[in-house]
Amino acid sequence: MLKIGLTGGIGSGKSTVADLLSSEGFLIIDADQIAREIVEPGQPALAELVEAFGPEIIKEDGSLDRPGLAAKAFVDPEHTALLNSITHPRIAEETARRFAEAEANGTKVAIYDMPLLVDKGLDRGMDMVLVVDVNVEERVRRLVEKRGLGEEDVRRRIDSQVPDEVRLKAADVVIDNNGSLDDLKANMKNVIAEILTRSK
Repeated sequence: MLKIGLTGGIGSGKSTVADLLSSEGFLIIDADQIAREIVEPGQPALAELVEAFGPEIIKEDGSLDRPGLAAKAFVDPEHTALLNSITHPRIAEETARRFAEAEANGTKVAIYDMPLLVDKGLDRGMDMVLVVDVNVEERVRRLVEKRGLGEEDVRRRIDSQVPDEVRLKAADVVIDNNGSLDDLKANMKNVIAEILTRSK
């Protein structure tokens, strides 16, 4: 089975690329979705988070108050490391389980949609790495206009991720998404052809 890592900085359109690949029939393993699932009510990680950060991170319905957790977890590197020590091993475990399940089912290609693929060094475990690339100013513009985020907040988030050149160095295939959705769809034809060639 061909294991592909898909990544890109915030605002690069990585999710759009994942959707396009999914619509072509490729299996997508979504790291963000797994991260949400492991902290659902009844999951061991949620109990550990309450122990670490206090019961006030739980909403009345028993679910995780994400902004509340973020306010506590991102105040300093020590608290962030504590959060990561609880969630990251479980995300890795569930990701490995899904890859194994896909392989057991005879899946030819599995694509791991992971924002921090290169930041965490996970690109080295992939057979092929796709990086969605958009220049910083265009990413800022899209995030401010489409998601309603403040420009300062956007730039801070971009700066917290690995620099684009580090991500690009890890890429087997760079997907240019500086243009329109139609431009992206045109670019994806070559990417899909490359994936199919490698999966034979």
